[in-house]
Amino acid sequence: MTEASLTFRDLTLGYYSHPAVHHLDGTVARGSLTAIVGPNGSGKSTLMKGIVGVLEPMSGEVLRRNGARVAYLPQQSEIDRSFPARVVDLVSLGLWPKRGLLGRFTAEDRASVSKALMAVGMEGFEARPIDTLSGGQLQRALFARVLVQDADLILLDEPFNAVDAKTVGDLIELIKRWHGESRTVMVVVHDLDLVRAHFPETLLLARHPVAWGETRETLLPENLLKARRFNEAWSDDAPWCDAPETGDHAHAHSHDHAHDGHDHSHHDHHHHDGPAEHLHTGSGKA
Repeated sequence: MTEASLTFRDLTLGYYSHPAVHHLDGTVARGSLTAIVGPNGSGKSTLMKGIVGVLEPMSGEVLRRNGARVAYLPQQSEIDRSFPARVVDLVSLGLWPKRGLLGRFTAEDRASVSKALMAVGMEGFEARPIDTLSGGQLQRALFARVLVQDADLILLDEPFNAVDAKTVGDLIELIKRWHGESRTVMVVVHDLDLVRAHFPETLLLARHPVAWGETRETLLPENLLKARRFNEAWSDDAPWCDAPETGDHAHAHSHDHAHDGHDHSHHDHHHHDGPAEHLHTGSGKA
């Protein structure tokens, strides 16, 4: 039986009593590579924050495998580039879980940072201030920080936004390397062609899990259309979503939202609720 890296149990996440991800059930297998896709505002970044623990569940729970080390890379827009730090300082932050804030920076640590910078094509940039880096260079440095964390579970939120094509290709290769090392990787991605080419599994969100499983099945046109329509039907002023009325994964729950009438069946991993191309997923808070 495949070991779970993550388990979602009726997970609902949101802000200021307004739910953004509703009643998510299912498991993420250890060593899997999963893309998270969906329209703007569909809950993708919210889910990442819930997994890493930055955001507490409004109801339900997310369970991580015992002892799993987690690396989380937020969107670049959440990173303060004005902070007076060098590239080597940024990458070295990845060693904090291991060394602690006051831990001594060892020769082994310096070698680890140098090796990580070399792996992302940033050797020689150690002393560069981070506010002088291009978007692609900054993302490479952030991936180097993830590398030194040596994590079991890697969460990347829109890592390909505002970076050049060469950098995207190099970062994809790093992600594949992590996958080949049996690390669990989840990535918020907007480019569906990129997802089809490189990600075996996909979770399609429209605040509600529309489809989850093998990428070619999840990204069927009918699923993409359903996700777009479902997302458009939500009101930002929607009230609290009632708890499920039936047991185990049925989730035939009542809503006061404007989207009643849509299929509300939820997904325990590897069921395809059946998403049309041109799903607009440009940058923006999810």
